[in-house]
Amino acid sequence: MKYTSQSEKSVEEVSLSIQETVKQFKFGVLHIHNIKETLISKGKDFKKECLVLDICNPDYAKEILDQDMELSMILPCKISIYKDENTTKISMLKISELIPLLNKDLKEKALEIEKILLEIISLSK
Repeated sequence: MKYTSQSEKSVEEVSLSIQETVKQFKFGVLHIHNIKETLISKGKDFKKECLVLDICNPDYAKEILDQDMELSMILPCKISIYKDENTTKISMLKISELIPLLNKDLKEKALEIEKILLEIISLSK
């Protein structure tokens, strides 16, 4: 249900790389959630680096939502970048497994999108 990869780069370097790489695939970064900063701002003692990037390709989003508005609950796609024991990790949900649980008719489209997301991660790490 998930995919995780590792990088020699820092969390910030991977984030910047993804922000550039997504453009090659007509995706955009809608928002970057800085989990560490958010938790600290809420008074929590949290030291681990973690960025979650909301990314989207408007053509794919429209195509999916035209077929099933309920799938809006899993949009946009998310890529998580975090430090785990001094290793930078990059994770995402495997939409090829998630989307068919909600709509079997979109399995092939989910595989197509997932292939691109994996390529974005591969090129960015």
